[in-house]
Amino acid sequence: MKLSMRLISALLLVFMIFVATGMGPVTVEARKCESKSHRFKGKCLSETNCKNVCHNEGFTGGNCRGFRRRCFCTRNC
Repeated sequence: MKLSMRLISALLLVFMIFVATGMGPVTVEARKCESKSHRFKGKCLSETNCKNVCHNEGFTGGNCRGFRRRCFCTRNC
């Protein structure tokens, strides 16, 4: 009986430490690398158009950004 109480106490303590430190299941997000599109011409007004051009360049996505509204292609590093 004494051994099982110690075991339960130890397991409860370990569980509380995991919860307190956030060491539960962790999801890791990949880093995103960006590169200015070489084929996109003009101002980037449509995110969809930018993404389509970037897909044709071999990237996974694209975003319009900046003051000059340029198309930047993205992929996982």
